[in-house]
Amino acid sequence: MKTTKLLAVAISVLVSMCGYSQCLVVEWQKSLGGSYVEFATAIQEISDGGFIVIGSSDSDDGDITSNYFLHDWWVVRLDVLGNIIWQRSLGGSGAERAYSVDETSDGGFIIAGYSNSNDHDVIVNLGMRDIWVVKLSDNGEMLWQRSLGGASSETASSIQETSDGGFILAGTTNSINGDVTQNHGGEDYWVVKLDNGGELAWERSLGGSGADNAYSIQETSDGGFVVAGSSSSVNGDVTDNHGDRDFWVVKLDSLGNQVWQRSLGGSGWDEALSIQETSDGGFIVAGFSDSIDGDVTGNHGFMEYWVVKLDDGGGLRWQKCLGGSGSDIATSIDETNDGGFVVVGHSVSNDGDVSVNYGGSDYWVVKIDSNGELLCERSLGGGDQDIAKSIQKTNDGGFIVAGNSDSFNGDVTDNHGYGDFWVVKFSSAVSISTVDLHEFSVYPNPSNDWVNIELSNFQDASVSVVDAVGRVVVWEKFIAKQHLLDLTVLPDGVYLIRVQTISAVYSQKLILE
Repeated sequence: MKTTKLLAVAISVLVSMCGYSQCLVVEWQKSLGGSYVEFATAIQEISDGGFIVIGSSDSDDGDITSNYFLHDWWVVRLDVLGNIIWQRSLGGSGAERAYSVDETSDGGFIIAGYSNSNDHDVIVNLGMRDIWVVKLSDNGEMLWQRSLGGASSETASSIQETSDGGFILAGTTNSINGDVTQNHGGEDYWVVKLDNGGELAWERSLGGSGADNAYSIQETSDGGFVVAGSSSSVNGDVTDNHGDRDFWVVKLDSLGNQVWQRSLGGSGWDEALSIQETSDGGFIVAGFSDSIDGDVTGNHGFMEYWVVKLDDGGGLRWQKCLGGSGSDIATSIDETNDGGFVVVGHSVSNDGDVSVNYGGSDYWVVKIDSNGELLCERSLGGGDQDIAKSIQKTNDGGFIVAGNSDSFNGDVTDNHGYGDFWVVKFSSAVSISTVDLHEFSVYPNPSNDWVNIELSNFQDASVSVVDAVGRVVVWEKFIAKQHLLDLTVLPDGVYLIRVQTISAVYSQKLILE
């Protein structure tokens, strides 16, 4: 039996969890890595309900079985609870970084980033850093790989399978030879279309004489593409610049020809890191801004999340600054099922829109409505640096987030050494209010070993048990209207029983004694 004091603390924690329940409840979190530095850059839910997460690794121990030298790509497939199914290091004796992943229609994966190796997994190097694209099977075996670029440096930031079975990628080039047929001066956006075997179909350089860096690309519903990043140019393809770097959004047709382009920002530094076509045919863009003029209003001071909604022709519908007086950088955005948006990045603020900071930088997750109004926000992390890079809504109505954590405390329950991949699964909105007992009931409660969960609509339903720090400790699928749940392995305490169906989420506090 737990003491009365411990029980009260646990209940308090659960009450705190329920304060977030309308938006941002943590189901589970996992640290992945070895004794050196790992940094996750992208995550995606895959067709079996699990996840694929990529980034870089310097380790050859812990969860990592091999390393060629320093920075390798590290690709990890997880199950629905974040447990490793398989993991794979890719690279050579130079430095490799993976930045983008997409599950492909054959059940495998396409990954893009850069490499400066010419050995081991990397067949050729065209000069300095090349874009490196790798196709994997569903079990992580390499099917093909392709280096792209010229004599200078190229980096791929975003890749996606296209409706014709090929691939579209966007990044940055400094070259004017090899695979690169044009350069406007300095760094250009480089957009590359590949066929399904990785052969070059077409490529386009976009920009001016300044620095133009593409970070995100997506195929659009009309068969074209939209790409976002930043530009400091005032010429070439760039018709306007507000000062320093601007968000620069370019719409292309299916052959890479420019349809329209739009610069957004103020006199400071404005950088777009994520773009997505929205359900109304427009676009949502997220990044950061330290401007207080031009298109930017509502900055709390220094760098802030800057979210911009565009119509289908690139016209500005609305914009929103989110953050506090510190540095707040948004890295990823996704539209939610209710027509709003969820944004992730990192924050060092503890004022303004940011309710708390645990030390250093924290993951900062923000839910906004369809007009950019703040619905809820949550900081996650520990006493060190925690930097989120990728967010995606999941099929159960929740969210999956990946990035890097250097922390050993707070929300981070495990760390293998220095920085780890840190993956956090958020549930969908949860209501703990009383529900119709004919629909959902849990008994006996309190219990000491087994509980019976009765659910009238049990098709495609699952049940999870969440402990007092937000970890999922049990997860099972329903197979009948009455589901008997074995909790004999759990210590006494206060838990949350959560039942997820296609149309609803039910929850109830459970006491084990």
